[in-house]
Amino acid sequence: MGFESFICSRYLKARRKQGFISLITLISVAGVAVGVMALIVVLAVMTGFTTELRNKILGVNSHIIVQRISGSISHYQHLIPPIQEQQGVIAVTPYLYIQTMITSDSANTGVVVRGIDPDSAASVLSLPDHLKSGSLADLKPDPEIKYQRPGIIIGKHLASQLRVTLHDKIRLLSSSGPLTPMGVIPKILTCRVAGIFDTGMYEYDSSLAYISLDTARNFLDIDEEVHGLEVKINDIYEAATIGESLGKTLGPGYIIKDWMMMNHNLFSALKLEKIGMFIAMALIVLVAAFNIISTLIMVVMEKAKDIAILKSMGATSASIMRIFIYEGLVIGLSGTVLGVGGGLTLCKLLSHYQFIKLPSDVYPMSTLPIKVLPLDITFIAVSAVMITFLATLYPSWQAARTQPAEALRY
Repeated sequence: MGFESFICSRYLKARRKQGFISLITLISVAGVAVGVMALIVVLAVMTGFTTELRNKILGVNSHIIVQRISGSISHYQHLIPPIQEQQGVIAVTPYLYIQTMITSDSANTGVVVRGIDPDSAASVLSLPDHLKSGSLADLKPDPEIKYQRPGIIIGKHLASQLRVTLHDKIRLLSSSGPLTPMGVIPKILTCRVAGIFDTGMYEYDSSLAYISLDTARNFLDIDEEVHGLEVKINDIYEAATIGESLGKTLGPGYIIKDWMMMNHNLFSALKLEKIGMFIAMALIVLVAAFNIISTLIMVVMEKAKDIAILKSMGATSASIMRIFIYEGLVIGLSGTVLGVGGGLTLCKLLSHYQFIKLPSDVYPMSTLPIKVLPLDITFIAVSAVMITFLATLYPSWQAARTQPAEALRY
């Protein structure tokens, strides 16, 4: 151990005559610990919220959507083989998109109805994982039952709003009905509730429904047309690259949208909010750094005679400076270690017990999401140590400027 480290440890262990300095040292350690702990918890919540929201969105929507610039895709079957041959693509399914009114015997509301192929949609969408009752196969009419109504799968909150359960009757109303002398007569399609899903996102569970592709075509009175193709890929973070390759493969006339492009504003806002929260919480560590500065300045004043004697014995200014830099770093490292430990413990408790509940009609999840990233922990710890290190420079420089003759004169 160098004499700088030895003297630093003696200063930290010794009972100072001025107990106020020791109290400020403890406050400085506690300030760094609280700041680091707050940073870890806040970033874990923001990361968890972003991840959970992304999973909820991808749980209902596909990774990539292929659409035609001119509108509907007439003969979509010839597009599926080249898309499936693309590297990274898992499955493809067609879809139709309808905005309509849905009614029951008790209530009515506006919904978005998506026509899907029950056979191929299960390999692209994670809708089967969210079904509380029924299955995608129930969308297709049973050939053994004559005059069976087409099936429809609705969200949990939509079912509650319409006051319907499984196998109940509901109606879809389209404004694009036949024109008569009395005006346009709405087209009505009566369906049976074939399933109820629960994604955990109120927006989807209250305004989204699924019917089979054939049922949607009959309702819209169209032939073999679809509004687009949904594509599932291996790596969601390669969506932009795969989408660009699909655009080159399919040629001009098609629009390729990946999930990041369709939700760019949302995730950009969440990223900016995470950065803002980090800056705000880092101010707590900065306040603790000012405490470290004041603590070291008072220690330098208290140890002025010791510094003069050490310099008289041959200690250089650099050695004196290192003594107080070491002392400040010990305070900063102690607070950082305590803060990291406390933050990880609190995150584990929040994740395990989930005692903070969120209103499902406001947030897309019912409990506070927590996800700890090692990179975030490392960045927080390094930032805290760097801030405390910078806080030690001025007091240490002041200690190194002490003149032995002036300090020992009286």
